[in-house]
Amino acid sequence: MSGSVVLLHLAGAVALLLFATRMVRTGVERAYGDVLRHKLRDTMRNPLMAVLAGTALAIALQSSTAVTLLVGSFAGAGIVSGMAGQLAVRGAEIGSALVIKILTFDLSLLVPVCLAAGTAMFLATERRSWQQFGRILVGIGLLVLSLEMVGQASEPLRESKLLPVIIDYFKGDPVTAYLLAALITWLFHSSIAAVLLIVTLAGRGLVPPELGIVLVLGVNLGSSVIAPLLTRSAEPAVRVVPVGNLLMRGAGSLVMLVLFLSFKPPVAFLGTSVPDQIINAHILFNCIILVAGLPLARLVYSASEKIVAMGAKPDAAKDMAVVELSALNEAALDTPSQALANATREVVRVCETVEIMLQRIIELYEDADADKIKALAALDDRVDRKHAAIKLYLAKATIRPMTEDEALRCQELLGACVKLEQVGDIIVRNMLAHVQKKLDRGLEFTSEGWRELLSFHQAVLANARLSFNVLVSRDLKTARQLVAEKDHLRDVEKETSQSHFLRLRDGTIKSVETSSIHLDTIRDLKQINSMLASMAYPVLEEHGLLQGSRLKAS
Repeated sequence: MSGSVVLLHLAGAVALLLFATRMVRTGVERAYGDVLRHKLRDTMRNPLMAVLAGTALAIALQSSTAVTLLVGSFAGAGIVSGMAGQLAVRGAEIGSALVIKILTFDLSLLVPVCLAAGTAMFLATERRSWQQFGRILVGIGLLVLSLEMVGQASEPLRESKLLPVIIDYFKGDPVTAYLLAALITWLFHSSIAAVLLIVTLAGRGLVPPELGIVLVLGVNLGSSVIAPLLTRSAEPAVRVVPVGNLLMRGAGSLVMLVLFLSFKPPVAFLGTSVPDQIINAHILFNCIILVAGLPLARLVYSASEKIVAMGAKPDAAKDMAVVELSALNEAALDTPSQALANATREVVRVCETVEIMLQRIIELYEDADADKIKALAALDDRVDRKHAAIKLYLAKATIRPMTEDEALRCQELLGACVKLEQVGDIIVRNMLAHVQKKLDRGLEFTSEGWRELLSFHQAVLANARLSFNVLVSRDLKTARQLVAEKDHLRDVEKETSQSHFLRLRDGTIKSVETSSIHLDTIRDLKQINSMLASMAYPVLEEHGLLQGSRLKAS
């Protein structure tokens, strides 16, 4: 087999490895993202729990970079402290290293099981949670399969006459090998994929242990660079945690490289095989960084803030008020198609504001203060202003001659805008009142009740995003899925209410105290979901799939 064909097979296997890693991560984010975020935020007040939470989240997402970005956003929003965020990232690095350890076991049987079960689960139902779980299983199957493909594709390299020359060069120039590994990791945007590639090649006898350890240190440098680069245009407060990770992990890898090359310690104690030695070296390095990071956390955080402040642009626009741009161009009213397109853009902006309100309201149930409540009410005022402007604009547009399709689209946009305004009112007038009541009385939900509320809210938020997509795409499949989710949520609401009444019957004190808030919140979320789901009705009606009534004929 020619060298170009071998490299082509290896490139395909690596591509599948990257795709499978991303598939698992996106599946977890879509299915459990909101719950994981709330869990992370809850546990990060304790340093030890912050480390453990970061570890668990990295294992779930299969990406320490994703955890770094998530924690950085929490720190930027003031939800967690920067020091706690750095500890969580330390745990995330260990979590991603443990994922590599798990994936190096013989998991070949998982390939057919995960592919078959995941595909069946994804195709057999329209429930989003089951579909995303199926997606995760397929991703795991493809991930294990890609590792087998990397091993098979690299097998002919054993006979290569050129490869020993390359390996000998890198053994004699470890700094270049270190930098090359960092570059490859940055290109992959995944330390897991990079280390797995090195380990698989080492398992075929292509990478000696000493060079493998140098490459792993380079991987840690490359991985620590990813998050700072991705957040380079973000707010300074968001960038502190990624920069702190670069200082600890990136600089730590450089220090360890110098020590390793200077003292040349034996590596046999790390494992009996070369792959085990490389993986254990990766885990050991991140454990050392964690232990060293505990006493240095305050110093690193302070240095990170100073570095971010040095690179921050001066706020020359402080005196400029935030301008709310409007797509409602009066000059386009004479062309109905353009006017409707403008109105669609403006309704989408209302959708974005409502989504922000829906995200923030559940956060206020847990951590509320007067400023946050006032800010949420201000968002509703923005929705009201845009709602009034859109109604007036569409009223002016209807004066001009329109085709039947244009007239129907005009009514659809108007109906969507009305529903969005009503959703904003429910959030501010009803749910915000529950928040204030809980705050005034110092009430706390039971852990079971809070989990139920979070899960229910997550489902409503996911359906809201679907409804916004339907408004723009008018996709029939998405519209059908949205209505199916509405029916499913009705069943979930019944189960949630029943579970709550069981806790009341058992005399759980917290359940008694928060009973009205819990039930009213579920009711409000269900009402919001129903309103947003109805935005799919025009699409279903257009295809003749909408029933006139849910009542059975007598």
